[in-house]
Amino acid sequence: MKKLLPILLALIGTAAGTGAGIFLAAPQEPAEHEAASDHGETADAHDTGGDAHAAPKESHDDGHDGGNEYAKMSNQFVVPVIGQDRVDSLVVMSLSLEVTAGGTELVFDREPKLRDAFLRVLFDHANIGGFEGNFTDIQRLEVLRRALMDAARNVLGASVLDVLITEIARQDN
Repeated sequence: MKKLLPILLALIGTAAGTGAGIFLAAPQEPAEHEAASDHGETADAHDTGGDAHAAPKESHDDGHDGGNEYAKMSNQFVVPVIGQDRVDSLVVMSLSLEVTAGGTELVFDREPKLRDAFLRVLFDHANIGGFEGNFTDIQRLEVLRRALMDAARNVLGASVLDVLITEIARQDN
């Protein structure tokens, strides 16, 4: 029974996190985005706002950077936080990548290898205590972003411009 409880908690947490992610996802509003583009308004390359939940393959062309694209990873990442031989909490995270024009195909072609590299980084971050306490502290997240960026560059090369943490939540047991 003691061995079954952590597995059961992990499954329940994963299901709850996935359900919450689907339920709380922002609705898509493509008409507003197109209207803003038609009026010559530009968006900051790092400000994805509600567009982070848009279709997995999204192009962003503001006329200044040659048309960077955003590739949303198809599934969330679930990271167990272990403490004293048991799962203390689960961290659920969604990631997107900012890539050069045409780079989204490369992201989706190499997604299994990219997910593996990201999971290694996330597990290492959890093991050093990165998800304990105030895990949303800017300095802690910057360390995590840099490590994720290095992992993405190792898999995809220079076509990766940034790794965006679009959602992060911790469920304590």
